[in-house]
Amino acid sequence: MQLTSFAVRAATAAALATTCLAGVACPAAELRAAKAAKWQGDDSAGRQVLALQALSCLSSPNPVERDELAFEGLQAWMRAGQLDAATLQELRSRLTAQLRAPDPLGFARPFAALVLADVARVDRVKPYLSTEQRSQLVGTATDYLRAVSDYRGFDEKQGWRHGVAHAADIMLQLSLNPALGRAEHEQMLAAIASQVAPPGEQFYLYGEGERLMAPIFYLSRAKTLACSDWDDWFARLSATTAPAGTQQAALARKHNLKGFLQPLYINISESKDEAQRNCLKPLLLRTLKQAAE
Repeated sequence: MQLTSFAVRAATAAALATTCLAGVACPAAELRAAKAAKWQGDDSAGRQVLALQALSCLSSPNPVERDELAFEGLQAWMRAGQLDAATLQELRSRLTAQLRAPDPLGFARPFAALVLADVARVDRVKPYLSTEQRSQLVGTATDYLRAVSDYRGFDEKQGWRHGVAHAADIMLQLSLNPALGRAEHEQMLAAIASQVAPPGEQFYLYGEGERLMAPIFYLSRAKTLACSDWDDWFARLSATTAPAGTQQAALARKHNLKGFLQPLYINISESKDEAQRNCLKPLLLRTLKQAAE
């Protein structure tokens, strides 16, 4: 039986209160049942409850619970427009808190970022955030990307962590949002630049460069920055940093720069936006040559 809108709102409010309690166990059985139904159940109120409870799975050491149940379900519901505004706002609030909380196993923050990318996507497709909330989302995402220091990617038994790539996914959704302007774009560019070739001996192995380049491609089409701004940004990106102390660090920097610049160059070369292509292509060629030195 379909609930009235009042009953749905009441049920959702009750769910928010209930799931605020600490120690909620991952509702794996309920999520498996929802997945078996291809995430298409008729119980809207129950879906709002389960979506919020699913957040407890994001820190699970079980990769099936994190990725194939919680993330897949939350993404499917958001992309089908099946979560109401109250649930979306609560997801945003809790995921923001999760990005700032201790994460001893290293799963909770990256998967909070991955889900938050779809929270940002909903607002891009059908705006529901206020200007202030959207600005806060940019701040949350850029702060997290800058702060990532756990560069683990995939483990055969434990699954994915992939903090940089998941943060880049939020940047991608924000880069496509026409409600954002130059100030937010500059904030995002600074955060992305901080992780293109991070200090130390970390070699990106899991496509991080391609994920980081995607928001750059779309930001360069937004026309909020002049070509001279992009010239400055790429010049800073390729500038020699202080000596890291090891040849391995220098090799890692070169490897990571190429992993970002080469796919961006290919995409820019194939762009149908002539202004974008004419501006960025020579800048990328210059930066690639500098990275090879």
